[in-house]
Amino acid sequence: MNNQEKLKRFLSLFTGNSKVLVVINADPDAIASAMAVKRILWRKAAEVVIAYFNKITRPDNLAMIEYTESGLVELNSVKKEDYHAFVIIDSQPGHNEHFSGFTFDAVIDHHPLTFDAAPYVDIRSNYGACSTMMTEYLKTRKIKPSAKLAAALMLGIKTDTADFTRGASLKDIKAFLYLYQFADINIVIKVERATLTQEDLDFLGRAIKHRKVLNNRIFFHAGNISKPDELVVVADFFLTLSKVNWSIISGIYEKKLIIVIRNDGLRKGAGNAAKEAFSAFGSAGGHKTMARAELELKLVKKQTRSISRKTIEEWIISVIEKTAGRKIE
Repeated sequence: MNNQEKLKRFLSLFTGNSKVLVVINADPDAIASAMAVKRILWRKAAEVVIAYFNKITRPDNLAMIEYTESGLVELNSVKKEDYHAFVIIDSQPGHNEHFSGFTFDAVIDHHPLTFDAAPYVDIRSNYGACSTMMTEYLKTRKIKPSAKLAAALMLGIKTDTADFTRGASLKDIKAFLYLYQFADINIVIKVERATLTQEDLDFLGRAIKHRKVLNNRIFFHAGNISKPDELVVVADFFLTLSKVNWSIISGIYEKKLIIVIRNDGLRKGAGNAAKEAFSAFGSAGGHKTMARAELELKLVKKQTRSISRKTIEEWIISVIEKTAGRKIE
């Protein structure tokens, strides 16, 4: 099915009376993609609202929301019964429990296929970013993106491909070049400069002091945390260290053990490693160079008998090292 046929099928889901709720796990790619959906459905649907459920704390994400005027609302502030149609973008229903309360009419994503039971499903795992897919939707509909939307989509592509060094395709590069001619580059610059808060710096300092390195893999378990995004900051930073191939950073947040994994892309995929190591205890998966696990603490406790910082860290190390024995190198 070509882009024209896909777009026609997607638009057929909605009428002029449709009130549409786009549900996302907010990050730059998801935010930009949802903004594109809203633009595509302008004058096609009566209303389009973008709702997110995760806690947004990273300064670059907050800056993106502010400068692009994306108009996000918290999911718990909307009433599901007020909407006629539901769209999930840059994710799939099984990726997070917050998606479980909806019957989605459309699922659009670039992660590996885990769900195909909606009236409209467009999954392209060979794309580096969902923002690339939505740029193609805009082009197919002959919509010139506004300066803010183009900037948002550029940021979505840059973020999910790590500036074209991670999982990028020629399609991502072409989309980026197309967007460049319309984007407010000052927005892109401002967002990319907003990377760390003082709290992030303190957290990073603690991680540096208490890190453990085994077989070119670096570990840090923070114990209870207030912002899961801090784990991402540390995981990305540690992978810049010489002779470090894997970065495994974890913390406990809202009764879940969150584990963020990064690798250099030269070895077995991080997503597969996370799934193999931790899927028995919750959700786990991701891309070749980046992955995330959100584990039920009660299931982990059955294995460890304690949730002390030292015990949890030792358990994560043992599970990863056992997986390493099955060649995650």
